[in-house]
Amino acid sequence: MRTTRSTTLTREGELFYENCHPGVEKIVQALDDMRELRNGPPRGKLRICSTSGFGRKIVAPLLAHFHAAYPDIDIDFLLKDTPADFTSDRVDVAFRDGRMDDSQVVAKELIPMRLLICASPAYASAHGLPRTIEDLEHHRCINLRTASGRVAEWEFKVGGVSRKTVPRASRIFNDPDLALQAVLGAEGIAQVAAYQVSQLLRTGRLETCLDRYAPDDRGHYACYLSRKHLPARIRVFIDFMTERIRALDLLGPAHLPLPAVDSCGSGNAMIPPGTLSRYRSLAQEA
Repeated sequence: MRTTRSTTLTREGELFYENCHPGVEKIVQALDDMRELRNGPPRGKLRICSTSGFGRKIVAPLLAHFHAAYPDIDIDFLLKDTPADFTSDRVDVAFRDGRMDDSQVVAKELIPMRLLICASPAYASAHGLPRTIEDLEHHRCINLRTASGRVAEWEFKVGGVSRKTVPRASRIFNDPDLALQAVLGAEGIAQVAAYQVSQLLRTGRLETCLDRYAPDDRGHYACYLSRKHLPARIRVFIDFMTERIRALDLLGPAHLPLPAVDSCGSGNAMIPPGTLSRYRSLAQEA
């Protein structure tokens, strides 16, 4: 239907489009697949973005392996703790932590994100460990300032109910690696993501407390714009990172005993059964 100002489909035209569109999409996909086969291995530039902590410790070490597998793909890697704007930042893939509520992107969960209260053995020996959330008032807490400028809340779950608090801090950092270094230096205790400390827990350089108040898991995600036909370079990157990250042991010790009801034992960071099931499900999906 045409007017002097615009052109729109009639109802018959809309029905025709709806019936034909799926077939046209399949033809386009087939042509893209044939073009990729003709052009050889995936190639081109890939711009990726990650939060600073996860990017430094997890993503960056895997980039050399990805380049070895796909030498024709060039990587532009950006660390950014605020959500990337896929359009203005020209980002192809973004790694995000927490809970996803952006309906404009596809978010593929890589692994669950556990939050643990950690301290060094030296700190525990000198000051003891908190046995209740209220005990945090009597300890040297290390807080993290987010990219927005606010101090991150510590999250717990008490009697099935979520609880958040911002303890009085002896140190505040805007970088998770600096906060972790302060914990390792026996300067205080902090709530940190499990991927940061899994190896440190296994080797005894850190221990956990308040495990029975652990909050519900969040997630680590690979995000990309909602497109039906991903370029080959993006698709192989997501598949590669998903497989490699899920193969890492980033959840911490899985079969240690739970702490006593009113105490915190060294390293008692037991993974809840639901988390293990979720992790195994993600691994099978890969």
